[in-house]
Amino acid sequence: MSNNKSISKEKQSANKFWQYIRKNSFSIVMGTVLLTMFVSPDAKSFVLRQLMATGLFNASMDKKSADTSSANDFDFTDEKGNIQNTSSLRGKVVFINFWASWCPPCRAEFPSIEKLYTQFNDNSDMFFLTINEDSDLPKGRAYLDKENFSVPLYTTVGNVPQEVYSGALPTTVVLDKKGKIRFHHTGFANYASTKFIQQMEELIRE
Repeated sequence: MSNNKSISKEKQSANKFWQYIRKNSFSIVMGTVLLTMFVSPDAKSFVLRQLMATGLFNASMDKKSADTSSANDFDFTDEKGNIQNTSSLRGKVVFINFWASWCPPCRAEFPSIEKLYTQFNDNSDMFFLTINEDSDLPKGRAYLDKENFSVPLYTTVGNVPQEVYSGALPTTVVLDKKGKIRFHHTGFANYASTKFIQQMEELIRE
């Protein structure tokens, strides 16, 4: 008899367990998703990309800045150690993006930046200054290689003006041909939208 009672209690416990699972399945699934997002940059970036697909995060240069060109210049270097200053890019529209491989919002928007780069890469009036903020530069290069992104990798040398970059990732800035800030955005966005591409083309024609 005792064995039967023990088996009966085990069955009751098992039934209660599965009833609990069925009753709280939605909460369990959402909790698992949130936990995965918390620990996985890839999962976070995937969710953010789905949000970008809604069109709510399309970049736009409707608001223009009146910053002076002298306040916006800073030194940067390529992977070979060649140092330049943004002042040497006068006459070009400069798309600047500060990013890091560990940053989920950066990962979320990077495909759109890659698409924009592919669109304008051959245009001599355009310069892409994609600045990596990883503490270990090879990690930034490894991320680009893993994702088959062709955008160039740069790092800053010395201080960057607060008007350009205050330390938040990702940050994107567009300078016109005179070096004035025409677009400044902190946070992820879609830079491959039809409107933003058209605005870049208009800026190049100025």
